[in-house]
Amino acid sequence: QVQLIESGGGLVQSGGSLRLSCEVSGRTNELYSMGWFRQAPGKERELVGAINRSGSATYYADSVKGRSTISRDNAKNTMYLQMNTLKPEDTAVYYCAASTRDGVRTHGPFYDYWGQGTQVTVSS
Repeated sequence: QVQLIESGGGLVQSGGSLRLSCEVSGRTNELYSMGWFRQAPGKERELVGAINRSGSATYYADSVKGRSTISRDNAKNTMYLQMNTLKPEDTAVYYCAASTRDGVRTHGPFYDYWGQGTQVTVSS
């Protein structure tokens, strides 16, 4: 069994920063690609970014490109999302996801495991 637990969300003012963490437990040796998604009220879930197993390749959605950095520490079984210059439109529940396949994957159905989410609220 695999569990993903997000942390680091909260309330931040516009222009501020947050670092989200996603800790993975269980059969971590079977996990390869990982990603961050978000879902705002009344909107569809969207990809924020993704990273391959080694961390050598990443992908970012245009909406966060240049303001966010995804990284992972495989020794700690943890993935991170550093978000800077936050905007009110970044307000959403942020989910981490993991796949048993490698690569940088941008589609939700590709992922096999999901966390419960952490709320990020950016005030104007």
